Amino acid sequence: MSETSPFHKRIKRHVIARPQHFFAATSPGFEETCLQEIIKRLPDIHEARTTPGGVEFVGRLEDCFRANLNLHIPNRILMRISTFQSTNFRQIEKKAGDIAWELYLHPASRLKVHVATRHCRLHHSDAIAERIKRAIKERQSGFASDQRLQESAGRPQDIFIRGVDDHFSASIDSSGDLLYKRGLKAHSGKAPLRETLAAGALMLAGYDGRKPLLDPLCGSGTFSLEGALMTKRIPAGWFRDFAFYRWPSFREKRWKYIKRQAESGIVQSKRPFIFASDTDNGACQKLKDCIQKYDLTDAVQVQRLDFFNLNPLEFTDRTGIICINPPFGRRLGKRQESEAFFHAVGDKLKQAYRGWKLVLLAPGRKKAGTLPFQTQSIAIQHGGLKLRLLTARIK
Repeated sequence: MSETSPFHKRIKRHVIARPQHFFAATSPGFEETCLQEIIKRLPDIHEARTTPGGVEFVGRLEDCFRANLNLHIPNRILMRISTFQSTNFRQIEKKAGDIAWELYLHPASRLKVHVATRHCRLHHSDAIAERIKRAIKERQSGFASDQRLQESAGRPQDIFIRGVDDHFSASIDSSGDLLYKRGLKAHSGKAPLRETLAAGALMLAGYDGRKPLLDPLCGSGTFSLEGALMTKRIPAGWFRDFAFYRWPSFREKRWKYIKRQAESGIVQSKRPFIFASDTDNGACQKLKDCIQKYDLTDAVQVQRLDFFNLNPLEFTDRTGIICINPPFGRRLGKRQESEAFFHAVGDKLKQAYRGWKLVLLAPGRKKAGTLPFQTQSIAIQHGGLKLRLLTARIK
């Protein structure tokens, strides 16, 4: 179908040219940090504000594309396409059918509808999802799908319906796979930290890619890889694809231009400032292979070392940030062993890392009290566990 056709003119007028409302979903506790990242990396957006679970912002469609490509902290980027009020199933199906879904989704898309309600007369999520999906398919039945979309129709398109006090919002997911899936790691550790959490922790600690970063219990190397992306100014989504590739509003030439703009900011590091280590030789080798594959050797150095035998002066004479994601639960042993481990970590940090900033994941608020310096903390979820993310200046 020609881009000068009436249908494509509708897409340009209603989707591409108009400001749209977006939601960057984050892990709890990272909303303000995410807002600051959006302000920094998306200078053309406006009306950005935090809300529980993320950041709402207004911008052009291209800002949504840039958000997926450049932001390190969000888990996904949603585009809100409609709000309506409904109190019964017939009404919600009619309201959903009035939305111009053809402008946002190709008919070949495999739909996955997620529903959450609070204080609504309609609260049966499966029944709501069924009617929303039926309304979309009926609305799209008169529109043809191009071959490109038919070939990729197996990938689901997520739609999010949220209802509060009988008021509903309909949003579509622009990201596809959750954004922590950077496309870098084919390997994983025993309890891998999500990249979005690692990025948020680094930013909370003030990491800007210019100071040394030490990752002495690196496992799969999430902190090191996130640090490398920041150091080299490689966009967080550089190595992956997104759901918006399959939107009717997607323009490949424009996307290539956006990526060329981002590529112009990528830099080479003169020497590594990120030092990863672990006692697990296999984990170190997998991380080395990943670093070599994606041309990050100028930013990251990996060695097999024990944290308790490590002297930071062997790597750098500057202070920086040390990130520790220790083993949890059964891997750390009984309660006494866990407490002894954290006491030993605190003593080592106090002895060898004065002046450094610390990022540390701890199982509960009490562990912070075992450290011989003051910390700030936020509650996070990691691997099904409730943890505290601690940050501090080691004195």
